[in-house]
Amino acid sequence: MKSNTRRSFLKTSTLTGAGAFILPRISIARPGDSASKRVNLAFVGCGGIAHTYIGQKDLNVVAMCDVDSGMIAETKKKFPYLEAAREFADFRVMLDKMEKDIDIVVISTPDHTHFPATMEAMQRGKHVFTQKPLTHDIWQARTLVKAAEKYGVHTVMGNQGHTSNGIRQMRDWYDGGLLGQINQVNAWFSGGLKRVGGNLFPLPKQAVPEDLDWDLWLGPAQQTPYNKAYAPFSWRQFQRFGCGKLGDWFCHICDGPVWTLDLYEPTVIEAVKLDEESPGRYPGGSIIQWDFPERGDKVACTLRWHDGKNLPTAPADYSSGSPSEKAGKPKIPKFGSFWEGDGDSFYLDHRSSNPRYASRDKMIEAKKANAFPPEKHPRVEKGGPLLELIRAVAGEGPEPGSNFAYAARLTEVGCLGMIAQCAGGRIEWDSKNMKITNRPELNAMVKQPVRKGWKYGEDLWKS
Repeated sequence: MKSNTRRSFLKTSTLTGAGAFILPRISIARPGDSASKRVNLAFVGCGGIAHTYIGQKDLNVVAMCDVDSGMIAETKKKFPYLEAAREFADFRVMLDKMEKDIDIVVISTPDHTHFPATMEAMQRGKHVFTQKPLTHDIWQARTLVKAAEKYGVHTVMGNQGHTSNGIRQMRDWYDGGLLGQINQVNAWFSGGLKRVGGNLFPLPKQAVPEDLDWDLWLGPAQQTPYNKAYAPFSWRQFQRFGCGKLGDWFCHICDGPVWTLDLYEPTVIEAVKLDEESPGRYPGGSIIQWDFPERGDKVACTLRWHDGKNLPTAPADYSSGSPSEKAGKPKIPKFGSFWEGDGDSFYLDHRSSNPRYASRDKMIEAKKANAFPPEKHPRVEKGGPLLELIRAVAGEGPEPGSNFAYAARLTEVGCLGMIAQCAGGRIEWDSKNMKITNRPELNAMVKQPVRKGWKYGEDLWKS
């Protein structure tokens, strides 16, 4: 395995207060072309969610990397424009061979390999798009913030809702006083992960498919015999590889509450309810609570996450106008968040967009009267987080809103909830020192062990 501390490619650097600063470069500039055509992209992880982005119009994809060669073949078949893109199994080899030809690395791997792939790209001066959740643990999230500062690259996490008008509208309403003081948010995703392989972990060993490099798929994770339940699509429910349903959706559904209400540093996290628990897996359903103290002029606030069959109770003023509601059986949406405080209640959807009063009639009245605070937060040009990043790299737009300085803090709150899902009970959190104080044995989940040869970022913590 090649060393991941190579520096031969860093030919141009200067010094700042943060240390060595790599000057990223744009590989190609063709006057008259759109930014998406001028900026060279490499994709690490080419199936699943990657198709959402790799299929966007006019991208200049020069390299595709996936530990499953069949996944690359399938993606090229679906998107013929990718025919000329070079193919790799190992992102380190890809960056060795094509360092001069890549501007942005798009990382859509399973959660446990987000961090090493992102670090490998950043330390070579590459701008990065990394899927949500940003990392698999809290230490990794904080390390990526340090890396972004050191290497001076543009960054974004793939939570699409953060580029929407809706999340900015909710923030405008809050800052304009429409929401009053919010002291409770209930967020939920109806349904859990479809459990595969019973309740065992690890699962029985099976033959590795010819197209798959299983050792590379494992990356930093502890050695685990292959089973088809892990890869390519069911890894999320296993604690060693994924972040569960909460990790999958927290960065979408709770993006709005965290960003608008400054819900970054909880003092207590508690597993209020855990369903279908089994070793090595996330529960089939849960209720997780975070308690946040006063933050400046904001009152103390409780955030609750519900998944599986656990749905929140709707606010007293909630109404939707649905037939079931008219029959005396109000039905809440399948996912979203309710915001409650000293005034009216509000609702935000599963992408932290489409805000409204919880009361349908109140919303209709407000729209007729245009009784909303003025627009304050700049809107994002259409195209989602990848095109937002491309415009920033090309010098045609600002730094993405869900850059790592923000995305890492959002992910950290989610990771604390995942620790509560895994360990149960009450967790007391010292954010300043990045420690769980009442159950110190759980700090092994704050910074997880990694396999030899997969360590990144330790040098960034040296004073």
